[in-house]
Amino acid sequence: MNRIRHSYFALLLLALFSIGCTEDESTDAQAIVDAAIAAHGGERLDQAVVTFEFRDRQYRALRDNGAFVYSRTFTDDSTGQRMHDVLSNSGFKRTADDTPVDVPQERQEAFSASVNSVIYFALLPYFLNDAAVQKEYLGETTIEGEPYHEVRVTFAAEGGGEDHEDVYVYWFHQQRHTMDYLAYNFREEDGSIGTRFREATNPREVGGVRFQDYINYTSKEDVPLENYEKAFEAGNLEKVSEINLENVEVRELE
Repeated sequence: MNRIRHSYFALLLLALFSIGCTEDESTDAQAIVDAAIAAHGGERLDQAVVTFEFRDRQYRALRDNGAFVYSRTFTDDSTGQRMHDVLSNSGFKRTADDTPVDVPQERQEAFSASVNSVIYFALLPYFLNDAAVQKEYLGETTIEGEPYHEVRVTFAAEGGGEDHEDVYVYWFHQQRHTMDYLAYNFREEDGSIGTRFREATNPREVGGVRFQDYINYTSKEDVPLENYEKAFEAGNLEKVSEINLENVEVRELE
């Protein structure tokens, strides 16, 4: 009898422990981000070349297990020259009609940030496991009747880049694990802080990777990033722009 009772309580404790582990895993920011990256096919981006067009500019992102070469190509409206910007682990370079251009350091930083920003958003949530990323679970919420996990992302000063003070909030679907909404702040040219909320649209799979377009919103009121989904549901946001990626292609590195 004692042996049966002991076995019963052992099984009960094991069951309770298992339930607790499941709850902890479901509300762990790292586990949520890992699931989202997997759902978006992020492992395919470890060694791949991605190309797409965005606002009449051609972008290319080559990644090879940490090494990267990002580029954009476009025609300068004022000169008619074909511009080619390249950002890699070794720095930034610009050519005009295949001729190297001497770019001042300040402009190099601006051009680098511009190229990196477009590719960063295009490949999200892939970059949310970068070394400088700091994740915090904010809780559960619903958006248009669907269940979401809410995760805040900040960046360490070391390795976080010039914009390491920026803050992001992501909403990941609890069942699909997809990144359907995000909000972030940024520093305007005059030093003030602006905010944006993005709603993912037109999801599609290319080469095993999920790509999305976005509708970009802002608020005239001071809305905390973690409450942006409530303002969105209430219809209190103003559309700023659309973020549409065209002619997306993915090729594995050989």
